[in-house]
Amino acid sequence: MDAKTTLRQTVAVVDDNITNLKIARSILSEHYDIYALPSATVMFELLQKIIPDLILLDIEMPEMSGYEAIRKLKADAELRRIPVIFLTSRSDEGSELEGLSLGAIDYVTKPFSAALLLKRIHNHLLIASQERKLEDYNRNLEEMVNQKAEKILKLQFGILNGVAELVEFRDKKTGGHIVRTQRYLNLLVKRMLADGIYLDEASSWDLAFLIPSAQLHDVGKIAISDTILNKPGKLTEEEFAIMKTHAARGVEAIEKIEEETQEHSFLSHAKCFAGYHHEKWDGSGYPNGLAGEDIPLQGRLMAIADVYDALISARPYKDPMPLDVAKSIILDGEGRHFDPALINVFRGVADGFEEIALGHRGGDAFTCEWSKQL
Repeated sequence: MDAKTTLRQTVAVVDDNITNLKIARSILSEHYDIYALPSATVMFELLQKIIPDLILLDIEMPEMSGYEAIRKLKADAELRRIPVIFLTSRSDEGSELEGLSLGAIDYVTKPFSAALLLKRIHNHLLIASQERKLEDYNRNLEEMVNQKAEKILKLQFGILNGVAELVEFRDKKTGGHIVRTQRYLNLLVKRMLADGIYLDEASSWDLAFLIPSAQLHDVGKIAISDTILNKPGKLTEEEFAIMKTHAARGVEAIEKIEEETQEHSFLSHAKCFAGYHHEKWDGSGYPNGLAGEDIPLQGRLMAIADVYDALISARPYKDPMPLDVAKSIILDGEGRHFDPALINVFRGVADGFEEIALGHRGGDAFTCEWSKQL
């Protein structure tokens, strides 16, 4: 036994019999710091100041029995981890089983053998020490895994950010669109959840993944030629037909990413944003002509954010609309372009939409970095 180690460890011996306390002290004091306590009440007074490494607890004591004492110990979040060995003159199987079922780690009958008691205490303290080391190791390992996962997540979001900025760089007409739509979307989703709308579907969403994934809602524009994407005027019907393919192309691009990575919720969200944000509630949208709740909820939400931002933004062929006009157009689209339930949500956050739009017009510095935006 390593004296340097055991001398630092403390053992509380709790017994109403003074003779037993003296015997225990004489056996253990050479190896451990001993607290000899005449009752469980005195033990709990000590535990307010000192947490021993192990407790030797008599069962049959006045005022509070050992069974009552261990129940109280195990009910306390800070004290429940102290190993408890019962000391008793009882030798029946039922008493031993009851003590162990209450959380004791061992059961020593009196009168006890000095060598046996020392060995049992040493073994249980060693086990407790190893368990603490294992917990520390697991805690450190978990922290390392979390740090690694955080780095990977930052890398993933960095790639998302880079792809989104590439799309925005190519589409010179939509500066700041990606960040603003994320902000609009964040307002809509939080208000929707607060109002209990579509709660069954959306309550499981992790906004830390949902909102950044919205950056990819226009990723399909990468497949559209610059002559169409940056045409200084309205598109012809043929050109518009080509432009509309960006929704399906976006889904295809994200599916290719999914093939090379483990499935992740932000890719699932991104696919919904990319593929369905141009669908309309009445079924007149594209690319699939879906209607009502057949349109994924992410697409119905993004439709409001996307259209609002298009209305208030300048284009080569139009000036930005006044904010009150943009708001009226969104509200007028209830039941035709937009989900009526989500229009009710929009009414509650319309002022927030205007603040985001005004901030952009006032020259706010925008970034696609999620943590700095929401």
